[in-house]
Amino acid sequence: MESFRLYWKMVSIKIREQMEYKMSFIYMTVGHFLITFIEFMGMYALFLRFDQIRGWSLYEVAVFYGFINGTFAVAECIGRGYDVFDRHVKKGSFDRFLLRPRALSLQIMSSEFQMMRIGRFVQGLFVMGWGLHGLGHQLGLMDIVLLVYSFICGVSFFLGLMIIQATLSFWSVESLEIMNAFTYGGVQTAQYPIDIYRDWFKKIFIYVIPLGSVSYFPMRALIKQDYIASGFLMPLLGVVFLVVGLFAFRFGTRYYCSTGS
Repeated sequence: MESFRLYWKMVSIKIREQMEYKMSFIYMTVGHFLITFIEFMGMYALFLRFDQIRGWSLYEVAVFYGFINGTFAVAECIGRGYDVFDRHVKKGSFDRFLLRPRALSLQIMSSEFQMMRIGRFVQGLFVMGWGLHGLGHQLGLMDIVLLVYSFICGVSFFLGLMIIQATLSFWSVESLEIMNAFTYGGVQTAQYPIDIYRDWFKKIFIYVIPLGSVSYFPMRALIKQDYIASGFLMPLLGVVFLVVGLFAFRFGTRYYCSTGS
C-alpha cells in the first residue's frame, strides 16, 4: 500500500507538471482527439461506399472502434513508461529504479504518465456512444458490468504488450519496431470485428496475441446479445497476458548490465 501511495503521489506531480503550461496541454489533448477522429472519418467514408462489411454495419463497427481506442488510450496513458523503456536501458538510468526500495512496475509507470491521452479516450467514448445510440441499444446493468470488466481486461492486455516490448530492450537495447505491429497495428486490426479476417489471422489475435479475446467477444455479446459466456470468459486472457508480461520483465532484469559508462 505504501508503494501505491507513492505511485499516486508521483502521478500527481506529473499531472501538475503537464498542467504548468495549460495551453500546451490543451493543444496536445485536442490534437490526440482530432488525429483519431480523422481515422474514424476514413472508416465512415468506407461504409458510405460499401454500406456493410461481412454483415457488420457502421454503428456496430463504431462500438468496436470506440472500445479499442478507449482501452488503448488508458493503457498508453499509464503505461507509457514501458513504451519508452529502451531509453533507460541505453542511458543506464534504469539503475536508479533498481536502487529504490519500491516496486519496479509502479516506478516505471509513474515515470511517463501522460494525461494528454485523454483526448483519444474521449474520442473513443464519443464514437462508441454514437454507435450504441445509432443501434438503439439501451445499456442494462449486465451490459455496464460487461463493459467495465472487458475495459479493464483490455487495458491489461495493452499494458502486457508494452511490458513485453520493454523486456526485449534488455537484449536488443533498442525497442523493436516489430512490436508496433501488435500495439498500434493491433489497434487498427481490432477496430473491426475480427471475424472479417481469415482464419489463421483470427487465431493469432485470439490465442497468441489475445487482442480479439478482449475486444471482439465482449463487444459481440454487447451488440448482438450472443456469445455471452465467451464475452465474459475470453477477456480474462488480457489479464493473463499482463501477468505473463510482468514475469517476463522480472526475468529480463537479470540480464541488465547497465551501460558501463
